Amino acid sequence: MLDYLALAALAEIIRRGSFEAAAAALNVTPSAVSQRIKGLEERMGQVLIHRGPPARGTETGLRLMQHLDQVRVLEDTLDAALRPASGPATLRLAVNADSLATWFPPAMATLPVLYDLVLDDQDHARDGLRQGQVSAAISSDPEPVPGCDVLPLGAMRYLALATPDFLARHFPGGVTEPALRAAPAVIFNHKDGLQSRWVQKAIGKRLHLPGHLIPASEPFARAVELGLGWGMIPEAMAAPVLRPLLPDLPLDVPLYWHVQRAMVPALAPLTAAIRKRAAADLRP
Repeated sequence: MLDYLALAALAEIIRRGSFEAAAAALNVTPSAVSQRIKGLEERMGQVLIHRGPPARGTETGLRLMQHLDQVRVLEDTLDAALRPASGPATLRLAVNADSLATWFPPAMATLPVLYDLVLDDQDHARDGLRQGQVSAAISSDPEPVPGCDVLPLGAMRYLALATPDFLARHFPGGVTEPALRAAPAVIFNHKDGLQSRWVQKAIGKRLHLPGHLIPASEPFARAVELGLGWGMIPEAMAAPVLRPLLPDLPLDVPLYWHVQRAMVPALAPLTAAIRKRAAADLRP
């Protein structure tokens, strides 16, 4: 059996970034936290914490933290007479930033848990499931991770948008390959392939696009509104001032809800709420 007091110390260190902060959260001394981690690392035969600062979990440390979170979520489904008298469980999910900025948050009120959200590009969000670091994920990949169930949610529509002044300055002759090679784009991060996928639809080939890296949905959209570049913006976030590069060429990205099979019953209310929100806000 794993030492769950030690796992609790491990989780607090990873989430709070230091042994001292973890000790304060657990109402024990830093020395007690250190002893728990030392014993757990000796038992596991490997390092679980990069000491930092800040302290960070190793891959195995993150998997053990996720195991503890899942046990606590499952305990919350027990009858009240059997439920341990601990605080709310923590649920770790991988969610793409655009879903979090638009349709996803109302569904979170369904479960009485503390959310630990891992933000990642929709094309890569299921990596956390594969690595055992999250309980569920929203991803654009329909292929289920082994041991997980997957449900289709609908498609998020993206529009290639820019300000009228930006279009007049960078695309006076329309959307052409030379113009796309020269005009700055706004790109979420190095994993973001939406612009390249749209360009391939527009001109039949992928390009290496110059651009600003802005890894947050609202500042991303704001940068496009300020004329810093053109970008792929969710339809729900499109400001009236913006204009499409090509009016008849949206990009629909299908989204899927992946859940670890052992967590399916415990997360059933959240799954139902997510499907309801997706049906209302996403395209079929």
